[in-house]
Amino acid sequence: MNESVYITGHKNPDTDSICSSIGYAELKKRLGFQAVPVRIGKINKETAFVLERFGVKEPEYLKTVKTQVSDLDLDVIPPVSEDISIKTAWNIMQKNNRQVLPVTDDAGKLLGIISLSDITNSYMASQGNNVLSKSHTPLRNVTETLNARLVCGNIDAVFRSAGKVVIATMAPDSLEPFVEKNDIVLVGNRKDSQMKVLKAGVSCLIATCGGHVDKDVLELAEQKGCIVMETNHDTFTAARLINQSIPVGYVMTKNNLICFNVHDFIDYIRDKMLQTRFRSYPIVDDDGTVKGFVYRYHLISPRKKKVILLDHNEMSQTVDGIDQAEILEIIDHHRIGDIQTGSPVYFRNDTVGSTATLIANMYVENGIRPTKEIAGILCAAILSDTLNLKSPTTTYLDRETVSQLAEIAGVDPNRFAAEMFQAGSSLADMNPDQILYNDFKDYNLSRYKIGIGQINAGDPQNVKDLKGSLLEHMKKVQQEKGYSLLLLMMTDIVKESSHLLYFGREEDLIRDAFGAEPRDNEVYLEGVVSRKKQVVPLLTNAIQNTPR
Repeated sequence: MNESVYITGHKNPDTDSICSSIGYAELKKRLGFQAVPVRIGKINKETAFVLERFGVKEPEYLKTVKTQVSDLDLDVIPPVSEDISIKTAWNIMQKNNRQVLPVTDDAGKLLGIISLSDITNSYMASQGNNVLSKSHTPLRNVTETLNARLVCGNIDAVFRSAGKVVIATMAPDSLEPFVEKNDIVLVGNRKDSQMKVLKAGVSCLIATCGGHVDKDVLELAEQKGCIVMETNHDTFTAARLINQSIPVGYVMTKNNLICFNVHDFIDYIRDKMLQTRFRSYPIVDDDGTVKGFVYRYHLISPRKKKVILLDHNEMSQTVDGIDQAEILEIIDHHRIGDIQTGSPVYFRNDTVGSTATLIANMYVENGIRPTKEIAGILCAAILSDTLNLKSPTTTYLDRETVSQLAEIAGVDPNRFAAEMFQAGSSLADMNPDQILYNDFKDYNLSRYKIGIGQINAGDPQNVKDLKGSLLEHMKKVQQEKGYSLLLLMMTDIVKESSHLLYFGREEDLIRDAFGAEPRDNEVYLEGVVSRKKQVVPLLTNAIQNTPR
């Protein structure tokens, strides 16, 4: 089976993370994989501009990759209608070695389940001799169960009267105390008995032992509106079988039914299963349509979601539930983090300025030319991550790749970069939370939990006007999420510098890392534009040199 492979960047994704995911998913599709690009956060304004510019659809949001019921190889059991007989249901179970069947309406929505225990309980329990009328048993069920011939009556009718089932073995003159109006009577090949019960006003006459109903008996039955059928079964067998014609809807389990949704997580259904002792549980979708059954053995080795991680390799930055997923590949250009895998994976990490550079060159390696749209968004991703090739992370390969992609996409790199940064640097309609998480990453550096956001803010006035509200919000986030230090880089691409706002109890790390004296929770860093190469490494060194 060709399973879906989810390709995702990091949380609070930037343009490189989103565009690389889309680009790599497209490459994988062309190589025969069922690849799905996803995002695990909202896209920022810059990325939205890029996708709109090249007419590329935004990836779907993926909240978690925890194993769900939909990831299991469910037992798919064809449903049955609620009006079939329990004998038919039993035969289906025996033929297909099933213990349970789903009962659905015409639209496939689950009404209940019929199990072997339901059938045996109904057969062994005292149902009374009026069970056919109480259960509104279809006449068709009786003819099928008794292998009978209907000689008078409508096959689509149901037993709605309150009559009971009677075996007329006594002499005709002795029937009166036992046979009443609307009863269902089993009688042998005795015309006098047949006429007697018809005159009593019975609703159904069943001639057993291959009994034949004479013409005048049929005429009387038609006058009385009585159903008449003939069966080759002997009277004992017919009496034993007739209760097996009641519909499954009458005995099925429908109250307090434990079923699960296809979107439920395995952790949840496992806990529910531990609280009950059922053999199996029905699975439905959001519309209530039955999709199959889950058994306890399904939880022993569930099929995990398959994931490819791009532009990150740290637990704090990745999708929720990654410990329950199967990581197939990691493609990144950052430091090696703390992601662990259960088996060997394809890991590609290179010192280039953008993950998109690696993705674009994988097209070349596979002899595939990207479409104009894919070339455009990959080019944009490289320009974004390298700040139009001005970042110290920029390599020769980044420059060459941009040149090749720009030619395919039909864009001027410098002009397009200016438009892209302009679209992403407007902070007018952004609140402090949106600014902080525009492009945000978590880092676990030794014993410190550090969060670093970055946004392009070309106008210095933006920093001055927003500083107060930003610091107030950063204080709240830092305290709620337990950061040792929370940083926000407000980068001026033109001047190639950044205003670094911070909040946290580890102010000395700022001094040690950047060799500058903080003032009012801010440090101006001239020539610093790269979080990856100019901020994180300096903080790492400062932490390593800090006495414990």
